[in-house]
Amino acid sequence: MISEKQFNNELQLIIQNAIREDVGDGDHSSLACIPASATGKAKLIVKEDGIIAGVAFAKMIFEYVDSNLKVETFITDGTPVKKGDVVFHVSGSSQAILKSERLVLNSMQRMSAIATKTKSYVDLLQGTKTQILDTRKTTPGFRACEKWAVKIGGGENHRFALYDMIMLKDNHIDFAGGITLAIAKTKAYLKENNLDLKIIVEARDLDEIKEILETEGIYRILIDNLDFEDTKKAVALIGDKCQTESSGNINENTIRSYAECGVDFISSGALTHSIYNMDLSLKAF
Repeated sequence: MISEKQFNNELQLIIQNAIREDVGDGDHSSLACIPASATGKAKLIVKEDGIIAGVAFAKMIFEYVDSNLKVETFITDGTPVKKGDVVFHVSGSSQAILKSERLVLNSMQRMSAIATKTKSYVDLLQGTKTQILDTRKTTPGFRACEKWAVKIGGGENHRFALYDMIMLKDNHIDFAGGITLAIAKTKAYLKENNLDLKIIVEARDLDEIKEILETEGIYRILIDNLDFEDTKKAVALIGDKCQTESSGNINENTIRSYAECGVDFISSGALTHSIYNMDLSLKAF
C-alpha cells in the first residue's frame, strides 16, 4: 500500500476535484437567496441500517470548504447505525453547508455501503484465519475513499494502484511468454530500476502453481477461479513458501468455504463494484 502521506494527498485531490466539478464558478442557487452572512445548522440523518463510514472524510470536506464550520460528532466511523440515528451536526455559514452537502452525502452514502458490505463478509469469515481484501475495481477518482471504507468495515486493502506492487495476472503471463519468463523479466526489471516491490503471481490451475513455486522470491500466489477441492490442493502445495489468496466466484454463499480451504486472503471486487448506496440525508434544523 501507499504511504499515509500519499493516501491523505489522494483524499485532498478527491475533495478538490469534486468541489471543482460541483461548484464551478459558484453555487448560484445559494448565492441567489441566502446572504453571505447567514448562519445555520444541519444534521446528518441515517435512513437505513448499516455501518456508518465517511464521518472523518466529511469533516475534511467541511474544513476544505470553510474552516470555520463546526462539526459535533455523535457517531464515529465503523459504528453500526439504525434508521433515525443522527451522526453529526454541522453549523456555520449556510452557504458553506449547502456547498458541501452533496459531496458529503455522495461520499458517505457510498463509503457506508462499502463498509456495510465488507463487515458482512468479515462476519462470514469469523473463526478462520482468512482476511478479506478489496481490489482495484473501484470508482474512477474515488479509490482512496472506497479503500478507506473497506478498512472501516474491517477488511484489508490490496495494492492501491499499479505502482505499489507487482501483480502478474493472466494477460501479463500470456503476453510475456509464460509464467517463468514473466517472473524472470519482472525480477530483472526491479533490479535494473532499483525498485523494492512485492510480487504476486496469478495461477489458473495446479500446474501453474507448481511452476510458480520453482522460483523463489514470490510474495503471494493468487489462486484464481479454482473450485474448493483444487483450492485445498493448491494451499497444500504452497505450504509456507508464500502467502495464498483466492479470487473469483467469491460471494456470500462461497466465501466461507473458500476460507475453510486454508487461504490467507480472499479478494473480492464486489466490495466496491456491487453495492447500493446507503440512504443518508443532511437536513437543516
